[in-house]
Amino acid sequence: MRFCRTRRSDSTLFPRKKVSVIGAGHVGATVAFLTAQKELADVVLVDVVPGVPQGKALDMYEASPIQGYDVAFHGSNDYKDTANSDLVIVTAGVARKPGMSRDDLLSTNVKIVAEVVREVVRHSPDCILLVVTNPLDAMVYTAKQVSGFPRERVIGMAGVLDSARMRSFIAEALDVSIEDVSAFVLGGHGDTMVPMVRYATVAGIPVSDMLPPERLQEIVQRTAQGGAEIVQLLKTGSAFYAPGAAVVEMAEAILKDKKRILPCAAYLEGEYGVDGYFMGVPCKLGGAGMECVIELDLTTEEQAALERSLDSVRRLVRQVDALEHF
Repeated sequence: MRFCRTRRSDSTLFPRKKVSVIGAGHVGATVAFLTAQKELADVVLVDVVPGVPQGKALDMYEASPIQGYDVAFHGSNDYKDTANSDLVIVTAGVARKPGMSRDDLLSTNVKIVAEVVREVVRHSPDCILLVVTNPLDAMVYTAKQVSGFPRERVIGMAGVLDSARMRSFIAEALDVSIEDVSAFVLGGHGDTMVPMVRYATVAGIPVSDMLPPERLQEIVQRTAQGGAEIVQLLKTGSAFYAPGAAVVEMAEAILKDKKRILPCAAYLEGEYGVDGYFMGVPCKLGGAGMECVIELDLTTEEQAALERSLDSVRRLVRQVDALEHF
């Protein structure tokens, strides 16, 4: 019996999308696995530790007959294997430990992200960058400065995760299906984030009609502290399942050109009165990346909260600009 064997990489009739995930820790591995389960693209997993990305990539590939996905995996310590990626997801960096804020990671992670982005751009100059490393607003700013990419191709993951946390807390409080809850968060990815209670709904019904103000305020506070709550419970690391799922929701919108409206850290050029900073805002995500910023009419109170969040982002950016290695 003869069998036609064609190398996957030789096929040009039906080219596969390629996603490279930089950082094979908990978040990166979760992203790689979920990307494969959705069959969004072939996956390259890169890490500086020899054997780790190779072993995790092989493990995920060996799960494919059981899970029923058909994608190629490749683990590597060399950025040349990321060449010609459509989407590069940056998760590399030091994770939070109990007692640390996202901001405490800044000096270490700026250096890591800058080095990663230089290598990625050298091998995939046309890719879209999706940054996950904390402190998010400063790291995605670093990625844009180093890459020189237009704002459409440098995006930060924060709002999808923060919104998911808010949605889950609302569903828990009301004992309703998570599928019926809609909510989103504006501002920086930190304690000053701005959960938009006015836009939160359950099956189209405003949450403010279903929960008392004091309960809603508890949910707002818990949303802002959602990452810290998990860090305190884990003791030795930070969240990775929800962040990984949030990244893949954004990746799917980009790779499938779905034109989804999702809250993302976008580089603002006058929107919301902000110029030259990344902030969490509703965006249209599609094949070109961040294709459009959706501007909302904010109340005086919401605008003031957004300004406070922007002050926090400005402080982080000043620290980034002051670092010698940047």
